[in-house]
Parts: sequence; C-alpha cells; structure tokens
Amino acid sequence: MAAERGASTVAVACAEDAHVLEAVNEAYARKIAGFVLVGDEAKIKETALSLDIDVSPYEIIHEPNVEAACKTAVSLVTAGRAKAVMKGLVDTSIIMKAVLDKEAGMRTGKKLSHVAVFEMPTYHKLLFVTDAAINIAPDLTGKIDIIMNAVEAVTNLGINSPKVALLAAKEKADPKMPVTVEIAEIVEKYKAGELCIIDGPFALDNAVSAESAEIKGISSPVAGDADILMCPNIESGNILYKALAFLGGGKNGGVVVGASRPIILTSRADSAESKLISIALGVLF
Repeated sequence: MAAERGASTVAVACAEDAHVLEAVNEAYARKIAGFVLVGDEAKIKETALSLDIDVSPYEIIHEPNVEAACKTAVSLVTAGRAKAVMKGLVDTSIIMKAVLDKEAGMRTGKKLSHVAVFEMPTYHKLLFVTDAAINIAPDLTGKIDIIMNAVEAVTNLGINSPKVALLAAKEKADPKMPVTVEIAEIVEKYKAGELCIIDGPFALDNAVSAESAEIKGISSPVAGDADILMCPNIESGNILYKALAFLGGGKNGGVVVGASRPIILTSRADSAESKLISIALGVLF
C-alpha cells in the first residue's frame, strides 16, 4: 500500500545501524521511500559495506554528533525535503528532544503518542497497540488524545470506524482501581462517536478473544474483535508490545504520531523487518 502511494523521502537520524540500513535498502528496492542518511558517513559506509548494501542511491549528510544529526534530520522534514523522520542508532529521548524543539516546527498542539501495529499468528486481523513508548502516565485528557491519535492513524490505513478496547486488569469500573473509573468516563463520553467504536474497561483476554468475552458474559461489539488496544500507562504498553513481538512471534512496526509529520520510532533491538514495516507505516500515516 505504501509503495502504491508513491515514493516519499525519509530522513534517517544516526543511520549507522545495520538493521536500519537493511530496512532502508529493502524499502528503497520496493519503491516505498527514498532516503537521506544523516550520521557518521564513514560508519554508515562501513556498515553498509559489511552488509553488501549499495548506499549510492542515497544522499548522505555527514554529522557524527548524535544530537546534531537528529536536529539535521528533523530540519529536513520541516524544510519539506522529507516526509518523515526515522530514528537510527540513537536513544529515543535524544531524537524526541529534536522533534519537540519549538524551533523545529513539528509541534501541532497535539500530544505525541506511539502507535504500533502487529500481525499476529493468533489473531484474525491487524492489531494496534498504544502507547508503548512516549507517554508515561497520561491523565484522562491525555488518554483521549492518545486514542484519537491512534484512530486517525488507523483510519489512514483504510480501517474505518476502528474498534478501540480500553485495557485494565478487570472489566468493571472499581474506585479501588482508578484507571477503570477513567475508562468508564471516556466510554460514556465517546461510545457513540462517529470516528470509532470505544468500549471498556477490558482485560486483555476479553478484548481479543470472543470466547473469553462470552464466558465472562461481556456483550460488546469490541469484545474479541478489537482493532486498537489502548494501554493505561507506558509500563503496560511497553510490556505488551515486547511480549507480542518477542514471545508471540508478531510481525510489528511503530510510529509516533501527533506531530506535523510521522516519526518512525523503533527499538534498537527490533529486527530489520520491523523497521521496514515502520517505514511503510510512516509513509502511510
């Protein structure tokens, strides 16, 4: 789908990473995107050579300092030379600082949030998880922003009126578990929304298993058929993301949305395939 939309340019910050270069090479071969590689030029070429990757199709901007490389990559996006910025061999905090710099011009007033996609061998359709990487403990307003970011992103993939499951550790609002009370408020306000179908609280099992929902007597159009799993905090989101990827065998990718342009953000431990999927998502989002 990304290739069909026509090649976009992606600016890669600190591109001297083997998996990133493998993903870049594959994305270019599939006509998903073109690339500007920002980082230590000698290391980029040395890494590419070790992988038998030809970097001649890409512009390389030599910037060995990681903070400066991130700023340069972001500036390419704000100047219109690239459609998205991609994280290479650099900490998330450093590239996000460059993105959030007021002078960078990528702020929109929206809360930034991470949206991950999984193709699971045990689930009947694509499954999206938010937020596994950016927001530590979002309040009620923050949770609503994160949900709407994910709904907008998923809709861009052609999935209309996505079903959003708001996750907790139990299925009923309980004052002893404040997150469930927040979820009940969100559902009350947005359940009849036109853009998506929201329900919760759900424990994970009845969000993704119709059988589990039936056993527990849960009647909801979202139960067992969720498109988006909204996690209550970064710990649960990050654990779910990595459990699906490393224990569940899910193919996955992730992008930060809410800025003026997508930020293709993957873990340094993610595979080249995961980074390729993330590039495609960045082009589509």
